[in-house]
Amino acid sequence: MAAGPQTREAHPAPADERRPRGGSRLPAPRPAAGARRIGPLRRELRRAMDSPLTAYYLLLGSGLLLTVLGLVMVLSASQITSRTIYGSFDEIFTKQLIAVAMGFPLMWIASRLPLRWYRRLAYPFLLGCVGALCLVLVPGLGIEVNGNRNWIGFGSFQIQPSEFAKLGLVLWGADVLTRKRRLLGQWRHMFVPLLPGALIILFLVLLGGDMGTAMIITVLVLALLWIAGAPGRLFAMAIAVVSVLTTVLIVLKPHRAARFAGFLDPFSDPDGSTLQAAQGIYSLATGGWFGSGIGTSYGKWGTLPEAHTDFIFAVIGEELGLVGTLSVLTLFAALGYAGIRVASRTKDQFVRLAAGGATAWIMAQVMINVGAVLGLLPIAGVPLPLVSYGGSALLPTMFAVGMLLSFARGEPKAEAALAARGPGAVRRAFARILPRRDG
Repeated sequence: MAAGPQTREAHPAPADERRPRGGSRLPAPRPAAGARRIGPLRRELRRAMDSPLTAYYLLLGSGLLLTVLGLVMVLSASQITSRTIYGSFDEIFTKQLIAVAMGFPLMWIASRLPLRWYRRLAYPFLLGCVGALCLVLVPGLGIEVNGNRNWIGFGSFQIQPSEFAKLGLVLWGADVLTRKRRLLGQWRHMFVPLLPGALIILFLVLLGGDMGTAMIITVLVLALLWIAGAPGRLFAMAIAVVSVLTTVLIVLKPHRAARFAGFLDPFSDPDGSTLQAAQGIYSLATGGWFGSGIGTSYGKWGTLPEAHTDFIFAVIGEELGLVGTLSVLTLFAALGYAGIRVASRTKDQFVRLAAGGATAWIMAQVMINVGAVLGLLPIAGVPLPLVSYGGSALLPTMFAVGMLLSFARGEPKAEAALAARGPGAVRRAFARILPRRDG
């Protein structure tokens, strides 16, 4: 018996080939409007992140925005303190403005320096930092503030050598580990002379009582060793040693013990030992989503100590709200991502170590500062990079950002992409007095 003809239902045609009675093909279903918008946006974002200039512009944009925001917030947070101490509402802001005016050319020069210049600067710069740290201990030169002896005073001019020591240790550590890269499989070559040199810096910093800077230097050295390929057991030993040493240092100094107690319970003594921790949380809590507006902070009137330095993030939260604080953290995240990208994409060992060390230094300082303001970490007395008041902290940080910009120009195809855009007027002026970056 012959099989009957198969019906169309037994083998249905694909949806896009079905025809209505009129014989015309049905149009394919259109994607939703939201999907049509997200698709091109995702492609544009992926293309932007794959651009050879992504790290360069992230570093440049985030560095400039954070510095300008810092100027605005220092002006807002320091007015009352400036009036009380100097008799002028803008004295502290003027000093910060001068530091920024010095920092921008410094950052530009750093972004144009050849790699060999950074390596040549490593040893003399570190030796200069060690000498300056020794001068801090000299009576009549060293200045003590809030229990820490960290500053050198020359009349009305003060400088904090430990801030410059971070940059010196990055350059010197990267150069040492690069010179010994073929011997790093042997632990004595990996640790010597890096660890003895770092311990000298740490010893001098701790003699001045600056535990916050000592923590950042420790993170910086561990980052250099990790990038160089140190074994994991080293970091377990280092964490154990640092924990014991930190506990001893906290117990030996009453003001450190008070700060640690304030971290455990910020509201245990809000009018005394935990005043700063409690007022920082109060300032953040009163900011709401969008803040009370620039210049309207209550904390700067004296209730929040160090409003324009270590606790400027609390003033940002009060005046700009949650949106403002998240924006600041986003800018720091962009800067950190760009630094990590530069370190991971380069083939040059010195660039990898210096970029990784500088990024670890800046991001560790951000986490320690913000963690203290949020009550997640003990108050360590470290400024918020690029934002807090203080030229001694600002200048080496801006130089480090300029150094990262110089390294970002070395990404594959980045130099060619910048050359294709042509130099601007400022770049042409500096090109006449600075050497070429090659080498």
